[in-house]
Amino acid sequence: MLNVEGLVKQFRIRTGLVDAVRGVSFSVAAGEILAFLGPNGAGKTTTIKMTAGLIHPDGGAVYVDGKNLVTERNAVLGKIGAVLEGSRNLYWRLTVLENLLYWGTMRRVSYRQARSRAFELLDQVGLTDRARSTVQTLSRGMQQKVALCQSLMHHPTVLLLDEPTLGLDFESSEGIKRMVRTLSDSGTAILLTTHQLDVAQELSDRVAMIRGGQLILEGTTKAILEKYSQPMYSIISAIPWPLNLVDTARKVMGNVAQVSPDTLQLIPQDGDTDAIYRLLNALHPHPLLRVERHQADLAEVFQQVMSKGALA
Repeated sequence: MLNVEGLVKQFRIRTGLVDAVRGVSFSVAAGEILAFLGPNGAGKTTTIKMTAGLIHPDGGAVYVDGKNLVTERNAVLGKIGAVLEGSRNLYWRLTVLENLLYWGTMRRVSYRQARSRAFELLDQVGLTDRARSTVQTLSRGMQQKVALCQSLMHHPTVLLLDEPTLGLDFESSEGIKRMVRTLSDSGTAILLTTHQLDVAQELSDRVAMIRGGQLILEGTTKAILEKYSQPMYSIISAIPWPLNLVDTARKVMGNVAQVSPDTLQLIPQDGDTDAIYRLLNALHPHPLLRVERHQADLAEVFQQVMSKGALA
C-alpha cells in the first residue's frame, strides 16, 4: 500500500550540505503497522515529512497504492491521513465539529458527507457530546482523539501517526491504541513513529530503525525480538536462595550467577536446554516461583542497535 523507495534529502547549512536522509526504503502493506524508530536527529522526521508530502525529496520516491506522490500528488494525498504529535493539525479556537468539517471539506468531502462522517467518528471515540466544544477546552487525550478523527475524515488507506499516545493518561492511551488496532484490522496501512518503545512493541507488526539518515534494522517485530533475546534463564525462588543450593546449582550447570537474593541466572552450555530440567530436579523440593527465559524488548534492541558503529 505504501512504498518508500530510496528517499534522499539534503539541507544546506553554513558549513555546507548535510545528508539528512540517505537512501531510505521501506514498505507498509494494507492492514500492517510499521514502527519507524530512531533517535532525535536520525532523519526520522524528515522521512515522515517526505512521506506525507510536506517536503520534496532530493531523490527517491513515495508511492501509495502504486501512485507517485510527486507526479500524482492530488490522487495520493487523498489516500493519506496524518496525526501530528501534540494535536498540531487542529485549530484550537474552533469547535470539534468545525475542525472536522473544515478538514473534511479540505479533503474534498462534501459538506453533507463530512457532517455524517464527523458524527460517526465522534461516536466511535465517545466524544459526540463534545462536538460543539472548542478544542482548547478539551483534555489532551480528547484532543488526540479529535486529531485522529480529523485524519480519518476522508477514509485514508495510509495513516501516519506521530507520537499518538505521548503524554496521555492510561485510559486515553488505551483508547487510542484500540482505535489504531481497529484501523489496522480494517485494512489501513499505518506508519507509526514514537519514542515510546513499549507502545511500538505492543502495536507494531514490523519495525524499521534509522540512524544517521540510513535504515540500520528492519524486520518483523517478533523476529527482531527473538534475534536479540539471549539463551539465558532465570530461576526465581519463593524465598532467598540458601548457599548450599547455589553451590548445587553451580555444580550441575557451571554457568550460574546469583543476581539477587531470590534469583539465579544461568546460560545453558552449547544450547543444552535439557540442563534446565536437570537443575530443577537437583533443586527439588525447594519452593520456586517461576522459571523465565530471557526475552528482549524493543528498548533493549534499540539500545544495542544504536550503540553499534556498523549497520545491523
